[in-house]
Amino acid sequence: MTPVEIRKMNDEDIVIEVTSLKRRLFDLRCQQVTEKIQNTAQYGQVKKDIARLLTELNARGAAS
Repeated sequence: MTPVEIRKMNDEDIVIEVTSLKRRLFDLRCQQVTEKIQNTAQYGQVKKDIARLLTELNARGAAS
């Protein structure tokens, strides 16, 4: 997810996307325990996307 895409989203969409990504991260952790994951780089990517979204959300809150 690029910063340009994130800036185009409204606050509600960002919150929904963060919730979705946190669920995805949980699912990845569960898969790690139960089965072998092919691409372990997914962890870092999902965590970075969550951080990008939360940073933008906080920046919007500070600007208000």
